[in-house]
Amino acid sequence: MQKKLYTNIIKIVWTLLSQCFIPANLFAQEDEWDVYMAMYEKGPGSTVVNLSAKSFAPDSSHPFVVMTGVKFKQCKPDGLPDKEAFDDLYRLEDEILSVFENSGSNIHVGIFTYQCERLLYFYVKDTSALRNQLSALYKREFSAYQPYTNMREDKSWEAYQSFLYPNEETFDYMSNQKLINQLVEAGDNPEKIRQVDHWAYFPSERSRKCFEKNIVGKGFKVENKSLAGDEHMPFLLQFSREDMVILSEISRITRELKSDAIKCKGDYDGWETAVAK
Repeated sequence: MQKKLYTNIIKIVWTLLSQCFIPANLFAQEDEWDVYMAMYEKGPGSTVVNLSAKSFAPDSSHPFVVMTGVKFKQCKPDGLPDKEAFDDLYRLEDEILSVFENSGSNIHVGIFTYQCERLLYFYVKDTSALRNQLSALYKREFSAYQPYTNMREDKSWEAYQSFLYPNEETFDYMSNQKLINQLVEAGDNPEKIRQVDHWAYFPSERSRKCFEKNIVGKGFKVENKSLAGDEHMPFLLQFSREDMVILSEISRITRELKSDAIKCKGDYDGWETAVAK
């Protein structure tokens, strides 16, 4: 299933998105969880992903992926759940987690919500008893819902690494969204033009000059040049421009700056700004 970054959620505050799509029990776990939206063939989808699993994926001791969940009825026109659906969906997820915890070693890697369906993703050592246990759960506790379970070998963890795990552009978008939400919570008006500061690092003075030439031509002002990076990227360039920080605009700007930095063998390192009311 093809996905692209869902850039039409500018008005969705990240904390609200998290509250709607990340079950509370995931916040309590030691793993690092996050959520993002993307567009698919038939509409938007929400992915809750265990970012921590990337550090050891693929795990050869857990070669099978299990995708299981239900079609839900309290569904909005865009295919995402109504608020009324979440109590049942969270209860379902708790029950599914209990099944996996009682059936042996497993790694919970994500939850995907799309077109009135919510699926939990796990990697397991053995699937022999799971299908019957899940079928019994759905029949006993959730007979009003249409269940779905798919199990298959996935030694490379493709379902996690290529589908659930966000790509670089999505990561950047998520980072921008979080920073904007912090500003909004402090009273910021994202549409107000103000100075936005950016940072980039380079392996050499020549590389830094290459980037500087590009950004000055786009209206940026150099604020600071110094030796402040690590041994691989020691040449710092701090620069700024007057811009809005609405999500679509700042994401477009940071994508261009990252591309310009890569062309000059550098590394764009992000942005910050003061609250503008």
